[in-house]
Amino acid sequence: MIKPVFIHYISSVSALGFNKSEVWQSYKNANSGFKTESFNDTKVKVSALSDNDNKVIENIRAEGKLYKSLDKSALMAIFVGRKLFENLTATQSPVGINIGSSRGATQTFEKAHLSYLKHKKVPLMTSPTTTLGNIATSVAQDLGLKGPAVSHSITCSSALHALLNASAFLQSGLLSEFIIGGSEAPLTGFTIAQMQALKLYSKQLNHLPCHSLDFKKNDNTLVLGEAACLAKLSTKPKENAIKVSGVGYATESISHSVALSSEADCLQESMQMALNLAQVQSVDVVVMHAPGTVKGDKSELKAIQKTFTIMPALTTNKWQIGHTFGASGAMSLEMAVLMLENNTFIQNPFYKNDKVPQQINSVMINAVGFGGNAVSVVLEKFQ
Repeated sequence: MIKPVFIHYISSVSALGFNKSEVWQSYKNANSGFKTESFNDTKVKVSALSDNDNKVIENIRAEGKLYKSLDKSALMAIFVGRKLFENLTATQSPVGINIGSSRGATQTFEKAHLSYLKHKKVPLMTSPTTTLGNIATSVAQDLGLKGPAVSHSITCSSALHALLNASAFLQSGLLSEFIIGGSEAPLTGFTIAQMQALKLYSKQLNHLPCHSLDFKKNDNTLVLGEAACLAKLSTKPKENAIKVSGVGYATESISHSVALSSEADCLQESMQMALNLAQVQSVDVVVMHAPGTVKGDKSELKAIQKTFTIMPALTTNKWQIGHTFGASGAMSLEMAVLMLENNTFIQNPFYKNDKVPQQINSVMINAVGFGGNAVSVVLEKFQ
């Protein structure tokens, strides 16, 4: 990296909870947040926020007219943004924000579309509240940020692409602080129907329906989850900060709109680029994208095997929180930060590593989305 970038703090809300210590305990105790819900007259598993967390987030609506019509994806991002800033020192410098989301304001959009089909009219605030850009700008307005506010969708790698964008801003010297992350509230009948149409959604109704990193499975086991996760990046080091030592990206030529090549060429390129920028040949742990699909999991494993001479320990969090689409990379980033801070490896029950690291000094995070776009990030403890 031309100029070091550091993660000063990271915060999230998901089925694992919203308090940092609570989230870490959920990882350590191998908790999962799957619930059985009915969508399209069919019972499926989803990873949803707790009733209490939902209540707290929905209470934001009552704070004023600017919040009343916001989509859940924006409300979750606002909630996490406030939690993030509780732990940060106020600054007079402009702070940028970039939040990724695969679907954006999907719940609000679907409700407005149903209203249009029925009445040929939509609610007054439909246009501003259903745009993807509404997520980042809502958080920026709520926190009083003065820097650029960017929302984007690069499918499931959206959150880590936000980190790429922020890194470019920070290394250019235009800004010294940036908020990045992702927010996704995809638990709707229409969104689940899309995954079922692709034959990706898990048909299992047990307590662990997503078999991410189970390389012996014969059926796809993707399960949708809702989550928001934001992190503050800075060019200024501080005690116990985590260093972003390498970033990589790539887009491969695909033969099918939802399929990677058999050895995930884009991930091979992004991982190698991240390793080169970090000036390392290996890492202790890789937090895989591994969505729980047969081909997706296997192609990423092959890409890792081709990239590393010394195999790192492999893990993922989708078996606990499902696939949170555009927020998934940020949730994996948080998992990596927590493992580094606590020097503890979180094992995946579906995959047995030959060796588990006793000391964790470096972690790579992968994300890849529809369209063959990949991002890899190397984190290290700051010495």
